[in-house]
Amino acid sequence: MPRKLPPLTTLPAFDAAARHLSFTNAAGELNLTHGAISRAIRNLEDQLGVQLFERGTRSVSLTPAGATYAAEIGAALDQISGATLVATAPRSAGVLTVSTSDGFAGRWLVPRLYRFHRAHRDIDVRISTSGMLADFVRDGIDIAIRYGGGEYEGVVSELLSEVDVFPVCSPELLQGEHPLRMPADLRFHTLIHDGFPIDWATWLEKAGVTDINPNSGVRFDSATYATEAAVHGEGVLLGRSTLVSADLAAGRLVRPFGLELKASSRYYVVYLANALRQRKVKAFRDWLHEESRADAARGSLTPR
Repeated sequence: MPRKLPPLTTLPAFDAAARHLSFTNAAGELNLTHGAISRAIRNLEDQLGVQLFERGTRSVSLTPAGATYAAEIGAALDQISGATLVATAPRSAGVLTVSTSDGFAGRWLVPRLYRFHRAHRDIDVRISTSGMLADFVRDGIDIAIRYGGGEYEGVVSELLSEVDVFPVCSPELLQGEHPLRMPADLRFHTLIHDGFPIDWATWLEKAGVTDINPNSGVRFDSATYATEAAVHGEGVLLGRSTLVSADLAAGRLVRPFGLELKASSRYYVVYLANALRQRKVKAFRDWLHEESRADAARGSLTPR
């Protein structure tokens, strides 16, 4: 029996307008004119015999029928996008492109990536570092690791690790003229900042220390550089468990105090719904979870 389908060329316009609740923003996303978006949606409504949008003077909103239709069409377009990724994968079957932040790449992923290569010599890994969630199809991304709340539209999101936050420093700072033995000893040392939401002000308050300026010290935009500064004894970093796990295990960093705070955000493995059909993606995803569990067994972070 033939499928009853709407004009397929109208669906991207409808999907974009429904997500943005703006014909103008939908036009910008699709590189079309406002008039082209409006005509496509009007054509779709005429073919369906259903009004999908309430049009105001300066705004649009979905009708109840439009909201229901948008949810289904959005899911269908995500499936088509994933199927397209799978269908085109054989052209680069041996190359796996991973998107993540520079901090996670530099402090967690790269130091242990040799183990993945050793087990999967036929898969070449490419690392793309960005703070933005990648467009998997447009950017050619196979899998991503992201730090946040885990609610990413149109993709599968799996918890990789929870994050604890605590001070870390070089073992050298446990000795010398002003050894770190209690939180109050931080007054003799440089505070290192990496822009993380849980900052020194929060930690010092929980530790009951009130006579240290939490904004003093040296500040980095990159967690990689901030951690490297701590490794070289330049001060004390409020480290994220995931990003300092390898340095703690190797003895390059130590925890001078026991107080730790639980971060509200976590690290997630993110990929398109159909991506695990590709052996390279499944192998890497499984390896990430194995590494996370191994870290947890060493006591350096909390897995899912």
